[in-house]
Amino acid sequence: MPGKISPRLSVPEHIEKPEYVGKKAPSNNKLGDKYSSEEIEKIRRASKLAAEALELVCASIEPGITTDQLDKIGHDFLVKNNAYPSTLGYRGFPKSLCTSLNETICHGIPDDTIVESGDIVNIDITAYLDGFHGDNNKTVTVGDVDETVVDLVTRTEEALNRGIKAAMPGREVNIIGRAIESYAKRFGYGVVKEFTGHGVGRAFHTGLIIPHYDSQQYRDVIEPGMVFTIEPMLTLGEADWDMWEDDWTVTTRDKSFSAQFEHTILITERGPEILTKVEND
Repeated sequence: MPGKISPRLSVPEHIEKPEYVGKKAPSNNKLGDKYSSEEIEKIRRASKLAAEALELVCASIEPGITTDQLDKIGHDFLVKNNAYPSTLGYRGFPKSLCTSLNETICHGIPDDTIVESGDIVNIDITAYLDGFHGDNNKTVTVGDVDETVVDLVTRTEEALNRGIKAAMPGREVNIIGRAIESYAKRFGYGVVKEFTGHGVGRAFHTGLIIPHYDSQQYRDVIEPGMVFTIEPMLTLGEADWDMWEDDWTVTTRDKSFSAQFEHTILITERGPEILTKVEND
């Protein structure tokens, strides 16, 4: 159930804001999805910071904390490091990260909802630093969680890993979805199709679509220098979904649990490199 949403957190004026803040929608990306070595280093820094923020927020999750408190932890960390939380003001989104619990597939808005033992919580946080975005998310279990749900979380992360390994130069992006869906089907999981990975870097979402299921509709060729996210969403039941009246929160129609993991990756001549990793990973 939706809870009470607190006022929007402020960002100091000296921190550079994405061009879409204060607008209904972002400008169209016209510069493609490949980057120079200098630009890649900037994406790398933003991605590393996003990964550090994600680890901090996830480490703070425990029974009794509210999703709004988790939002403030992530917000304060990014601002302290002179980064802008990319979701804040993106198409009107009111918070600095997404918190998706249990049957929420994605884009849950932090509010006064209290996290309880038995929940699973996905944190999706993106950093905008020096003109570039780095995006990642992960799902964590809280307290005593049903074994079937724990398996879903573990296997969703493995599905992400398999999708990343498939992202080799010269292949089409649909190979990523094929790797993810074929693994998920082994366990009878639903694979959410309508919410995808995306190009990221100069823009939060560049227009490039990375599918999480096998579809010949997506034929973009993976090339060195490209940066994009892979972020599969798997469900214990069907993949059909509903959207709340807030126009953001997406939940499974059958109310089965859903898990998600995401990394920002760079395509090199040798293959994919995960950018959203902390140094001790």
